[in-house]
Amino acid sequence: MDRHIPMHALPEEIQQMSHEEKVCKYCGVSYLILHEFKAMEEKVKAMEKEMKFYQGSVERERRLQEKLQSLSQDFEQYKIDNESKTERIRDASMQLKSQQNEFQRIQTELSHFQHELKIKQRQSQVVGNRGAK
Repeated sequence: MDRHIPMHALPEEIQQMSHEEKVCKYCGVSYLILHEFKAMEEKVKAMEKEMKFYQGSVERERRLQEKLQSLSQDFEQYKIDNESKTERIRDASMQLKSQQNEFQRIQTELSHFQHELKIKQRQSQVVGNRGAK
């Protein structure tokens, strides 16, 4: 607590008062420091309240550190799993692309064979029609 140091001396009439006139008849504390005493009591109450808040903070901190460690390990495992799955997806995508290309090539080849078959069928009909005449 900051200590208040007065800039001026007490007035002469207060300095000349008897001791009994300057103290509380109930608690014996000088009226001149009573307000400081009450302020210190309030500060002590506030500090006690703050201490209650901080009680157990070491244990809370330890539990939070453990939780953080656990979450960090989980995160690292998830990263590894994610990388593995990403690689598997990449491989599957490449296989799919390869299969699509193969399918496209076979479709083109089938289309070409169907076109040749039509040509051969027409030629066969033409030859058949000539032979029938």
